[in-house]
Amino acid sequence: MTELEPAPEPGFLRTTRAFYDAIATEYGDRYRDSLVAQPLERAMLGAFAELVQGAGGGTVADIGCGEGRVTAHLSALGLSVYGIDLSPQMVALARRTHPELRFEVGSLLELDVPDGTLAGALAWYSIIHTPQELLPEVFAELHRVLAPGAPLLVAFQVGDEPLHIDRPFGHEVSLDFHRRQPDRIAELLGRAGLVVRARMVREPEEGEGAAQACLLVRKPA
Repeated sequence: MTELEPAPEPGFLRTTRAFYDAIATEYGDRYRDSLVAQPLERAMLGAFAELVQGAGGGTVADIGCGEGRVTAHLSALGLSVYGIDLSPQMVALARRTHPELRFEVGSLLELDVPDGTLAGALAWYSIIHTPQELLPEVFAELHRVLAPGAPLLVAFQVGDEPLHIDRPFGHEVSLDFHRRQPDRIAELLGRAGLVVRARMVREPEEGEGAAQACLLVRKPA
């Protein structure tokens, strides 16, 4: 009997990985201090941290952590947090920038995390490259890794049409950024068994092309 070959990796994962591997250094330089000018986002991250701590704490995963700025922010708020990102170059940058924290390479579609073990999870602009038809699979995976009662914070850009970015910082790569409607994301999260606790939608700031949304949800106890 021959072993079954693993399923081929979805093309969007290869494209996303190549995009962020190419721009990791420039991306890190541009966005390293972005939370300083985002009080509403900091408020949502603070509420998320308080919920984790109020439930007794535990390990939190920042899934799609990029260069690690939000991972470091959550650590400064007192959480035991580590980062996961699809891009090896982003993970390498995060490790250099925040050597006191743990960062791993991984995918939202198949997390190397045991069932029901995370005290909280963050998907901070991590679903914006996932095709719509795969979002149920992503949310089911997030539900799987969360402990009962644990919160999940999801952030994304609001809209109906994707934004295509070509040759960022002069690199020969391109990528689609999928914008989402909060009601639709809330519906899909609900179908995955996650309960919405709060929503934040703010209008775009200067230089942003779309409104920004955060949904704070939890896995039922």
